[in-house]
Amino acid sequence: MHLLCFGQICIGKPFTFIRFSFAFLFQNQRKMRTITSSGGKVETVTVRRTESSDAHAINSLISPATVAVFGRVNVIHLLEKANLAVTLSNAKNEVLAHAAFSDHPIGDIVDQACWEPFLHDNYSAEKYTPLNTLFLHLFVAQPIFSIGSAKEIVRTVFNAITELQYICLVTPTSRCLERALEKIFEPMKSLKDPGPQCSAFVCHRHSYCPRLHVRRARVEDHDDLTHIFAEQTKALTGSYGTYFLAELIEAQDDENHAAVCENEGTAVGFISVSGDINLKLLNECFELGPFNGLYKPSPEDLTETAPEPEGEGTPGDTNTISPQGSTGEVSSQDVDQTKDFDQGGITEIPSEVSEPGDSQACAAKPQGSELTLKPRVSVTPNAFCIQLFVIYKNFEMRSVDFLPNIFKLFPDRDFCIISVPKLAPEFPLLQSFLRVVPHHTSSLPQELYIFHRSGLLKTFVVSLAVSADRPAVCDMVKRLSLHESLLEDLDMFYQAHRDKDGTPLQAFVAQVQNQLVGIVIIRNEEDIDYIRANYNIENFIYFSHHRYEEHGQLCHFALNPIFQHYAKHFLKEVLRLAHKSCLYYPIYPSYHNQKNSCAHYLTSVLNCMVPVRPRRQIVYPLEELGINAPSKQITKDQVSYALNHINRKLTMEPKVTINARIVVVGASDTGLAFLEVLAFCPHLRFNNMTLISTHGFPGYYTNEKMRFLSMSHSSSDRDHAQMSLRSWINVVTGKMVGIDRAAKHVLVSGGRKVPYDHLILCTGQQYQVSCPTGVDGSHLPPKSQLPAQPRRRYTGPVPSNLFTLNDHHDCVTAYQWLLNNFVELKGNAIVYGNTIDVYTCVETLLCLDVQGYRIHLVHLPTTEGSSCSPRSCFSNPTVEKAMKKALEKSGVHVHHNCLLAQMNDGQNPEPITSLSFTSDSQPLRLECSVFMNLSSKGVDYDAFKTINDACLVYDGRLVIDTTFHTNDSTIRAAGPLTKFARRYLADQWSHSSFNSREVGQELAAALLPFFDPTLEPAVNSPADLDRLIPIYTQAKIQGGRLPGGYSYLHATKPEQRPSAVHPVEGREILTGRIETGNYFHLHLNQYGMVETITCLSLKPFPVSNYLCLYGKHELLLNRLCSRYDEGLVHDLYSYFREKWCLAIYHDRFADFEQEMHQIMESTKVQDHNDVSISELVQRMVDEKLDIIEEPNVFLKKVFETSGGLASLKTSTLNYLRYNRYHLTMYAQPGLL
Repeated sequence: MHLLCFGQICIGKPFTFIRFSFAFLFQNQRKMRTITSSGGKVETVTVRRTESSDAHAINSLISPATVAVFGRVNVIHLLEKANLAVTLSNAKNEVLAHAAFSDHPIGDIVDQACWEPFLHDNYSAEKYTPLNTLFLHLFVAQPIFSIGSAKEIVRTVFNAITELQYICLVTPTSRCLERALEKIFEPMKSLKDPGPQCSAFVCHRHSYCPRLHVRRARVEDHDDLTHIFAEQTKALTGSYGTYFLAELIEAQDDENHAAVCENEGTAVGFISVSGDINLKLLNECFELGPFNGLYKPSPEDLTETAPEPEGEGTPGDTNTISPQGSTGEVSSQDVDQTKDFDQGGITEIPSEVSEPGDSQACAAKPQGSELTLKPRVSVTPNAFCIQLFVIYKNFEMRSVDFLPNIFKLFPDRDFCIISVPKLAPEFPLLQSFLRVVPHHTSSLPQELYIFHRSGLLKTFVVSLAVSADRPAVCDMVKRLSLHESLLEDLDMFYQAHRDKDGTPLQAFVAQVQNQLVGIVIIRNEEDIDYIRANYNIENFIYFSHHRYEEHGQLCHFALNPIFQHYAKHFLKEVLRLAHKSCLYYPIYPSYHNQKNSCAHYLTSVLNCMVPVRPRRQIVYPLEELGINAPSKQITKDQVSYALNHINRKLTMEPKVTINARIVVVGASDTGLAFLEVLAFCPHLRFNNMTLISTHGFPGYYTNEKMRFLSMSHSSSDRDHAQMSLRSWINVVTGKMVGIDRAAKHVLVSGGRKVPYDHLILCTGQQYQVSCPTGVDGSHLPPKSQLPAQPRRRYTGPVPSNLFTLNDHHDCVTAYQWLLNNFVELKGNAIVYGNTIDVYTCVETLLCLDVQGYRIHLVHLPTTEGSSCSPRSCFSNPTVEKAMKKALEKSGVHVHHNCLLAQMNDGQNPEPITSLSFTSDSQPLRLECSVFMNLSSKGVDYDAFKTINDACLVYDGRLVIDTTFHTNDSTIRAAGPLTKFARRYLADQWSHSSFNSREVGQELAAALLPFFDPTLEPAVNSPADLDRLIPIYTQAKIQGGRLPGGYSYLHATKPEQRPSAVHPVEGREILTGRIETGNYFHLHLNQYGMVETITCLSLKPFPVSNYLCLYGKHELLLNRLCSRYDEGLVHDLYSYFREKWCLAIYHDRFADFEQEMHQIMESTKVQDHNDVSISELVQRMVDEKLDIIEEPNVFLKKVFETSGGLASLKTSTLNYLRYNRYHLTMYAQPGLL
């Protein structure tokens, strides 16, 4: 059951308790039910969405009687095109029955866009509309369970889809239906004789899932209602007394009402509503301007915001009315038995542009002066609230039956509001409500949802736009920032039905009561091959079952917010009327000059769509491939964009809404990887994800000469553009300076407070401003005589020519300063540090045409075990030797074992003109015009102070356990900021040893079970298991441009400590020399797996390709070792450009490898008691199997005779054929 209570923002006496379950389609029906066979057998069953893996079982249930009614059916194709497919399975997950439903009749009886007039003209079906009707396209069942299965499926579908009233079956045959269908369908009454050449049947909602009867609550209902509150009685009575329910019912007056809903005379739900609302607090916390602050409008507002209508809602009236516009009585049979409720005006509210916080596409902000309607004189409330709501779980999908009744209780108010705790899962009633965006200053731990009485109207009609609609469209979208672009495309549709490029355009409008409330403009998707190749669209569709012309691109979408709950239906109708099966919406990065790059008003439709992950692309050697290269449509270089998608299946697949406030501090690789996982969960919608970052979201480099720092190759500018994380998260620019664990908020520099429910700390480590030792430069003793200097923090003012580089913002700032103040002038640049970043920084200075003699590279002293040793940034001595030669050749001065002593000889450091260092020989004093500080990394002082003041355990770094928890259960942390607790006895390991992106993904995986109903929450693991720290497997990567013009890449397995030499185990594969600029080194472990990759080249090389080599066996690399030993491999760069290896670079090769392993595991050896190949190998290792032949020869022979080899070959050919558009260089069977 569901129980809902509200806080003090709504009523005087606060309620604070809430309990809900997830609102997921069929989530509430997935509990076990029973059906009875014709022979009396009882079976426990579950109703669920059909999966593609069910196709084989469904095919086996198709009988001649099925074909007679539904025709010949391609099940996979039907599952792709059906709006809803339902399967009934038993406890063993065996398919007992299946039904598929679509929004149009079967086959070619009538065009899918024209079925409505067809039914209205030929049958008594005047009430049937696309909103309340679905058509059965297939029903199959095991014969003994067919009747029970059909009834259970129909009951479940009606219960899951609140608007559905009729399920129709229109079949070209005149034969009688099979018995199961006869039990649930009845013939439609024909209006013509003879009628059309088909038979039509209908199943009514009221026969299986009738609407609930709603009436005023009475004191006599108390006893009937107490059992509904049973689970929450203790909590409620503890706060409000034993008789809180009776008191609530008795207290009814003009401002407070209570109602119950009944099923067969039994109360199954209760609702309490009140007109006493704290509107002042609501307006302080939420963006209620577009709704006039939930106040009645003053006459001045009405005069200024809406033209005076010419008539009383005449069909020809195209004027839109403000949200507070004139009201009138309506009488509609489409509203649930409601004859007298206030229409409240079909409003013109630009919801999409008034909801910047809901979906931050391109971080675009609307102009408030154009969009916000402020209350003037009126202080009359125009809203009432639901203060207590409870309903049995079996009836929760019928919660909307309460709405017409409660609006009758407040005939003079237009809005119903609900506030719910942010941690409460969304329940079905809220799916009809519009979420109101909170102010960024709001710390209220509740979400506000709003519903306008006009949303009760069911006359939501979608049709092709006509020229007479233009004035209404213009009036509706005039406040949108990109309305000119929309109207331009609409005019092109009217004139030629094509855009400027000749691509077909289609425009559709939505109307309610003959008033225009929405518009959609789409075009044919002409770039579908590029989309398929560059995005994982096949995670959502079987591409081969969709014709090219069935793919469309969403150009414009605008919908009145009071009908936002019809958004998916709007898109479903567009797909039907346009004869499309898929729609795509690209989001271009903000720096790209595209007319829809920052389309605010489209952000709301993103909630109906799913984000599509980009695919890693093979970098092809196009010249070598010649005519065997993939199509130019696939390999062409074009502006990157993020892709969103919806198809027919998804139009009836709701998302689970997560309102929990998830705050990530730090735009590090770890933090961004965490946010990416959450944002790309297709069935989840996170409304409150926030990133706090010192310089905001990472920027992009407009010039490669800005890259002063090395790269982790975690994500590129292209990756950021293709993911568009800013569409899903709020970004707060500032530094974390405090954590209030009691109030659960983060204090950001500037005074802003960011509340959280889950706080994720991923600040990492940064280069710190180096603090001089302060030793007098004129009396510097030898370094060996200096006392040990404790590490100190620099607290003085930072000189204007001192740059400590940590991120994109710092690099761009330094780049601009250098161009303006250094490059064309005289003076020295001092680069101070030991990491790889000092070398990439020197190379960037050289690329800026700074002469080498003006650059001084100063290395810190080498200390035992120091992470900033000069040697530690290059684990390969050859690379280190190459750098030494390159620096000498460029004329760069290199100084070793130097420690910063003074700036400007201890005087005012603004600006720095000289630097003094201690060294192991003579003191060093250098003239300085710019100081590039890359000396040592550590936890930022403000982050440390914040963590320490918050009483989080800090032991050199923030202490976490194996599940990322700090000592506060609501605060997690990951990345180089952290260390494992000492109880694990693993001080040699930390997150800094691993790939940061992988750590972020694992952090998200640890948090997702708290939100995702499809994942099982983690059970309590054995106590001993928590003593083991997780070991991650992906490569630790670094690379960049090094002095001498070298491109550098180093990928190696995670290690406890950086090692100067490779492990003894395994072998080396080495080609090229540093002198020729083609050095390529591989280290293979004792098992022949690639463990380290080092590339140093004067030419650019495909980094993403080479990273795919990590972890691969040398046999997979075309028997690399044997070829190398035979002298056949002279250059690894050329070797890995050959055609044979391109399949290994494919993004789906890992899936192919997994399939290979499954074949190996499942192959049974008949001559050895049907054991698997892996078990056979284990017997050989354990010496439990006597063989005469060589083990390899024996295993090969056994594998061939067992049929495993044939399966491997088939799977390999399928892999190449399915990915043919990428792997055109491989021959296919039948080619010759």
